[in-house]
Amino acid sequence: MLPIDVAAHSSRWRRRHPAEKAVLGFGLTGCAVSLPPWPGAVLVAATALAVLLGPAGVAPRQLWRAWRLPLGFCVTGAVPLLFQVGGPAGFVALAPDGPVHAAHLLLRTSAASLGLLLFAFTTPVSDVLPRLVRAGVPAPVVDVALVMYRIGFLLLDAVARIRQAQAARLGLTSRAAAWRSVAGLAATAFVRAFDRAARLQSGLAGRGYDGTLRVLVPEARVDRRFLAATAALLAAVVALTLVLERSL
Repeated sequence: MLPIDVAAHSSRWRRRHPAEKAVLGFGLTGCAVSLPPWPGAVLVAATALAVLLGPAGVAPRQLWRAWRLPLGFCVTGAVPLLFQVGGPAGFVALAPDGPVHAAHLLLRTSAASLGLLLFAFTTPVSDVLPRLVRAGVPAPVVDVALVMYRIGFLLLDAVARIRQAQAARLGLTSRAAAWRSVAGLAATAFVRAFDRAARLQSGLAGRGYDGTLRVLVPEARVDRRFLAATAALLAAVVALTLVLERSL
């Protein structure tokens, strides 16, 4: 399993209903997108960090390892806004308002990603997907997602084992050997993916698969006090943003 999945399964909020955590995480994400970047996105990011490191109990190192990848995409998306193509300044030049637009985009996206990480760090995928059927998502779509979620981890484990075996057999000692190892790794992973799918299909057919995967869903009731506290927190973020925006 990926580290973020391990953290979600051992989270303090694991037993809470996914809807509660979805309202909080996606609510913060919506605030980050809709509120002004300054000071709205900053307040959203601070709130998400406080919840993640506080009540949710996420370790700072785990959070940084999970956040640095989306943060890199945020920075990559903001850098092009610093430049403009064409115009009197030349073919490529610095945009007059580029730093402002880049900073606004970076603030929005980084704060929104923290809201999504709040949901991901506290809610395992296995708790969310079965409940989507009750929300109106077609059962075959949920079944395919469950199977792909499971096969994904199996393939990642197989790739790691193949890579380890190649390294033990000196398959990475030179650039040419490394390229051969990468090609062999891709071919082996491709074959194993089809083999896993065929074995899974045979196993489901042998167990009387009728088009629906029946799994046990942990019982969890929606806590109205948690939802009320979430609504109060989101309202406080919005109100404080509007007050600070007028005073700044």
